[in-house]
Amino acid sequence: MGLDTVVRVAAPLRRATPRATLPDMGIVELLGVASSVSLLAGWRIYLCVFAVGWAMRFGWLDLPDKISSLDVLANPWVLGAAGVGLVAEFLADKVMWFDTMWDAVHTAVRPVGGALLALAIVDPADPKWQAVALLLGGSAALASHAAKAGARAVVNASPEPVSNIVVSTGEDVATTGLLAVTLLNPIAAIFVAIAVAGGSLYALVKVRGLLKRLVGAAPQS
Repeated sequence: MGLDTVVRVAAPLRRATPRATLPDMGIVELLGVASSVSLLAGWRIYLCVFAVGWAMRFGWLDLPDKISSLDVLANPWVLGAAGVGLVAEFLADKVMWFDTMWDAVHTAVRPVGGALLALAIVDPADPKWQAVALLLGGSAALASHAAKAGARAVVNASPEPVSNIVVSTGEDVATTGLLAVTLLNPIAAIFVAIAVAGGSLYALVKVRGLLKRLVGAAPQS
């Protein structure tokens, strides 16, 4: 029995396997999913890659043809690399000041990863949407990354380490939950994107204000 015969026999069985499926998405829903995943990548890039790839590989998500290019995320090598990065990021993010160094190193990684995830989600065959996806995904991931890094730098100014661990764990839980909502409900993904974007902008404004007060108070002390 040749390989082609095995594939033809196995294909109907694979299609018959029950799985969660995403409804057919329009451009608004696609942009909502792309924006949400990119924004969350600014917090946990490896978790986003690993979760999407894992869900696809084990048939929990049967993604529409428009985003079938995400199949590459289900590659065992990609999953393995993302898994290693996920564990490393989980541990590094719990150590005071080391998390800030980790964020600094990933200032380029997260926006690029967010842009590529958005490009994979939005129809890659249309050059117009390729440009939109790259700009949208990169900017979204950079904004959420900047908000996270700035907020964590402020938290690290606290003399005790508990607040850093609590905030980091909260980010883990929030990213996992919002990512699940985004992948399972494209309509809800639109509201997730709006909420995360709004929260990131608010955090950036607050961090900027705190830093200005700290810098202004430094000469007086």
